[in-house]
Amino acid sequence: MKPTISDMKKHLTFLLLVLFLAVTITGCKKKPGDPPLLPPSESMLIDFSNFEPGKKSADIVLPKGENDDNWGVSALVAGYFRALAFVTLAVPVYSFQYAIDHVPVYLDNKTWQWSYDASVFTIKYKARLTGQIRDDDVLWKMYITREGTGGFNEFLWFEGTSDLDGKGGEWTLYHSATYQEPVLEIIWEGNGTDVTYVKYTYVRTLNDNRDPDTFNTSYIEYGVQAGSLDRFYSIYYYNGSGFSTMDVEWSSTAGNGRVMCEAYFSDALWHCWDINYLNVDCN
Repeated sequence: MKPTISDMKKHLTFLLLVLFLAVTITGCKKKPGDPPLLPPSESMLIDFSNFEPGKKSADIVLPKGENDDNWGVSALVAGYFRALAFVTLAVPVYSFQYAIDHVPVYLDNKTWQWSYDASVFTIKYKARLTGQIRDDDVLWKMYITREGTGGFNEFLWFEGTSDLDGKGGEWTLYHSATYQEPVLEIIWEGNGTDVTYVKYTYVRTLNDNRDPDTFNTSYIEYGVQAGSLDRFYSIYYYNGSGFSTMDVEWSSTAGNGRVMCEAYFSDALWHCWDINYLNVDCN
């Protein structure tokens, strides 16, 4: 039986409807939009430049009463955290810095991925960074692989969140591929262009020997403040027998500053140093 003109019109109408729906559905499919704003690598870094060896002798603290022990004890205690940061953060931070030079690809569920090779101290790593845009923040996860001698399979080296406006966030860093456990928590704040506050808290509960880690709960806060002494540390640290507190303030341009540490000086007063890092009376 031959199809009638009426049947052909119905068939054509049906085909046009299917085509229209297909085009409409495709056109309404949401585009991924822009990838999330990468937090600055400075969000993981505290400025230790005024307390490094070479300024005076940060690795040698003279006996009390000598003329640079005010700066020296500040450099010694800050040096604990400087060493911790170097060991814990070197590979993650350098690997993270490479991300800005690479174009991410969209996965799904508002998640973007950066994949690239990173070379740190001549050792090559494979990095995979994901950023998922959520309602109130961005969730970040950095996976690292090392091939060859001393290599390890991919593991989550650090993760964290950042505000959608890029003005703050937090990180959790894991110790290593061998001990995939939290070692350092970081809180940071900024003004959109510069990071103005960073806090490290040491959270590892057991050391490599699986004994209680005595440094656990130690922390250092670093920030920018108003005044001639425009940088500060607030430190809570293990001194070998217990925990002590220390406050340090200094000039980021001249290098002079002051320190307060009752456990060391046996008083709750400021103790100052000049631009040559020598002890001076506090005004």
